Amino acid sequence: MPPKHTTTRPTEYRPLTAELRRWADERGHLRAFTFVEFPDLDSPGVHRSLTWQRLYQRAQAVAERLAETVRPGDRAALMLPQGLDYVAAFLGCLYARVIAVPLFSPDLPGHEGRLAAVLNDCEPACVLSDTATAGLVRGFAEEHGNPAVPIVLVDELPEAATREIVVTPDADDIAYLQYTSGSTRTPAGVMISHGNAAANAQQTIAAFDGHPDRSTTVGWLPLFHDMGLVLSVAAPIVCGVPSVLMDPISFLEEPVRWLRLLGSYRGTIRAAPNFAYDYCAARIDAEQAATVRGLDRVRTLINGSEPVRTGTIERFQEVFGDAGLRPEAHCPSYGLAEATVFVSADPLDRAPHAVACEREALALGRIEPVDPADPAATALVACGVPVGQELCVTDPETGLPLPDGRVGEIRLRGPNIGLGYWKRSERSSDTFGALVAGTGEEPWLRTGDLGAVHDGQLLVTGRLKDLIIVDGRNHYPQDLEETVQAAVGAVRRDRLAAFAVPADGDGPGDGLGGDGGDRVIVVAEHRRELTPTPELREAAEGTARAEVSVAHGLRLDRLLLVPPGTVPRTSSGKVSRSACRAQYLAGAFGETEPASHASRQREAQ
Repeated sequence: MPPKHTTTRPTEYRPLTAELRRWADERGHLRAFTFVEFPDLDSPGVHRSLTWQRLYQRAQAVAERLAETVRPGDRAALMLPQGLDYVAAFLGCLYARVIAVPLFSPDLPGHEGRLAAVLNDCEPACVLSDTATAGLVRGFAEEHGNPAVPIVLVDELPEAATREIVVTPDADDIAYLQYTSGSTRTPAGVMISHGNAAANAQQTIAAFDGHPDRSTTVGWLPLFHDMGLVLSVAAPIVCGVPSVLMDPISFLEEPVRWLRLLGSYRGTIRAAPNFAYDYCAARIDAEQAATVRGLDRVRTLINGSEPVRTGTIERFQEVFGDAGLRPEAHCPSYGLAEATVFVSADPLDRAPHAVACEREALALGRIEPVDPADPAATALVACGVPVGQELCVTDPETGLPLPDGRVGEIRLRGPNIGLGYWKRSERSSDTFGALVAGTGEEPWLRTGDLGAVHDGQLLVTGRLKDLIIVDGRNHYPQDLEETVQAAVGAVRRDRLAAFAVPADGDGPGDGLGGDGGDRVIVVAEHRRELTPTPELREAAEGTARAEVSVAHGLRLDRLLLVPPGTVPRTSSGKVSRSACRAQYLAGAFGETEPASHASRQREAQ
């Protein structure tokens, strides 16, 4: 039998609709969801709340209008700002048995193409929006050729429905479509069933010990993002935990706002991608950090959605430790949309643990621990064990199981695994229907992520599609990026992408490295206050090339310094390496060569 890792526990299926009705009956007068607005930069925040009873009534009003507008099984696109109306709109879809499609208002910059593609793919029968956004929705549909459909204005609906809609959806009924971030291809909608949503919410609460009398979730992640939807809506409803929301823009403008909210509630549980913790540590100065209080009340800071870095955890703790933040509050985790979101987490009340791995062995697919002080060590942060689901690691090519300590593709199965991709049966079969020898006929989800199990803990090494392979050795782009941004002061932190391109002249490159192998490129945004000269570009590239060579035994062909805001990101704020690579090959970054480029080209010829 191949090694499987699991903490699977049987769970009783109770849909979110039943759980919300339960809390409306049992805790109806207590605060359920709060949205905090910041009308100006100096505002401490304006809090608006709904009790469990009021939330239930609002969701019922949405469901009643949907029943008059569309049919069960139709899609309803959520295109409205973050806030209490968004929560009511999503829950109303569940009661009406309409498939929700969590999206965003059309004014989110840089994602117009993705939004149009998703609307064409899901073919909504109606849009849920609000008075302030409806005009943008109509204009967007007309501009992009999306069919005009009825728009339900959630903020103009009655306070309560005229009749109660009581439903118990089947566990396999589709609750919503969670569209993946997308990059160069059309985003795919993961079909999340009512059973998937309930199971993953239960798994999340079990992992982080949520309790209605001692926990609060506090977050800024957008509700159209899988982590935001499950951690800020589904899990609180399953557990009866109060949820506090803020707009992502409010976080980006002043990240200290989030930290202050974290210290304002007891037992706070929150999740964010790794880059957000780095962003807080970099943007919040010492004067602002001194105003943060009460972080000893933080139960868990979940760090997931992208590889977790030890340096990020250390920087965040150094900046905010004086505010009472316990090292044990940091909780590295792993998840993905195809598994609804949550998969595994480091044990609570234990400080994050990193495994120092010998770099050359890791490049060859083996975990070989070494002394952390070893200059040839690469640190991998442990992401704990799966909760309520099974995990195994397989050879990406053959699909055969690998023993512990070997790097391969992470595969999962459990009640939280989505039903497949909307209207993509062939891709669904490949991704959701994989079999693993020796594990029976129940299929596994191919995550596309690489990792290994060491001492019972999951170590995530990166994305299979992002892996850079040179001379038979594996290089993880996040490691190259960390080396470059640590060495080159001109580079904006976490605003760079490393990738490989063919060396045969495909794209804007110069044909350097004409041995038929791949060329390694890093595209990095320069700091806002800089105006890079040719000399600065040349020095930056030389420094980066030397550091990458020493640290990774790899030739870095190019470092392109581009203006702030140039490196493409997903709708949730993460750098998209595949989109950056596609733009590079299309020549989108223009002439940003260092002064030495022409001479290097002559030397290569």
